[in-house]
Amino acid sequence: MSVRASMDADTATDAVLLKLDRNIFHHGGLGVIRSLGRLGIRVHAMREDRFTPAGVSRYARRTMSPMPARAHPDDVLDLLDRLADGLPGPAVLVTTDDAGAIFLAEHGDKLRPRYLFPDPPADLPRRAAGKATLAEICRAAGVPHPATVVPVDAAEATAFADSCGYPVVAKVNLPWAADRTVGVQSTTIVRGRDELLGLVERARRATGDGPDTGLLLQEYLAPAPTGTRQDWFFHGYFDTASRCLFGHTGIKERSFPVNAGLTTYGRWVPNDRLRAEAVALLSGLGYQGVVDLDYRWDPRDDSYRLLDFNPRLGAQFRLFQDTAGIDAVRALHLDLTGRGFTPGDAVPGRALVVENFDPLAALGYRREGTLSTRSWLASLRAADEAAWFARDDLAPFFLSGARTLWQAAKNRLSR
Repeated sequence: MSVRASMDADTATDAVLLKLDRNIFHHGGLGVIRSLGRLGIRVHAMREDRFTPAGVSRYARRTMSPMPARAHPDDVLDLLDRLADGLPGPAVLVTTDDAGAIFLAEHGDKLRPRYLFPDPPADLPRRAAGKATLAEICRAAGVPHPATVVPVDAAEATAFADSCGYPVVAKVNLPWAADRTVGVQSTTIVRGRDELLGLVERARRATGDGPDTGLLLQEYLAPAPTGTRQDWFFHGYFDTASRCLFGHTGIKERSFPVNAGLTTYGRWVPNDRLRAEAVALLSGLGYQGVVDLDYRWDPRDDSYRLLDFNPRLGAQFRLFQDTAGIDAVRALHLDLTGRGFTPGDAVPGRALVVENFDPLAALGYRREGTLSTRSWLASLRAADEAAWFARDDLAPFFLSGARTLWQAAKNRLSR
């Protein structure tokens, strides 16, 4: 039996991909377009320009222009209202970035009943996505979390780093509102005092007269012994009663930047203990919808420390497609359209690679001496899912490759 038939998906209910982050290389959006499009569901997605890789997918039915930077909520409401006028009925709204999740939680009531989407506590997505407020959530729930501070100035930043010891981890405190033009990455491993002072100064210029630096500093959880799985993530879907209808754990085998960035090679590894901890936290918070949590195992006390709480679909969600063909976005669509479903079995070992970032990650791990060229190539051959390549949808792969090369050339020329 085909996946499409076994799921009984409601193909009469369209899906709209709400993406406010102007990132043309966000592969999670393409994953949504393909996952639902392969079931015969019409998917309408935002795109930055005519040559956005996800926008040329054969499964993208209509495309919308992106929002301008720092768009007012009324602008988003107006665009979605105009789109709904051309749809056959209420559509499922899928968010792939924090800004979209926060917008729906705080302003989404004005869009019902023209759209279908989860209804978590209105303040929860903003508190969860904020790095400092996440620390508060963890403290209140008794969830392990790295030592954290939001420094008001360079003196407080260096005092924290001196107390923890270098390296320390620097993150943008409010990533959905960050100005990336000054070169402050969402996550940076800072290895010395001079580097920290330079980072604080760049962040200060970005925030202007803000009450703090705009950065959050965390203690660095040192890597475990070679061969020990340390970086984990949980992807799931929770219904209106905050029950986990779909949820699985995996490991981050490679990331970019190394040991601190986005997953470039992930593997499905069941971890019953971690799954239970994640479900207990989310159910206790009354969470609804899709979610992506990042953890790091701390060998000092055998704990899983929650690093990031993303109140939306994780970019690598396609790693978790079970034996029934269910993944997180399909679970979302099936549940919101009233189609009951029974998840299939886990597929341990299933792997996903992000082709445009994994070569950069592999170079970093090779310099560390933890990855050889032969083992990297072997892992690529073993990958079950790719972020961009798909035999039934080749155009996004070739366009993402062309734009990656063009961006690299531009960066080289600017330097």
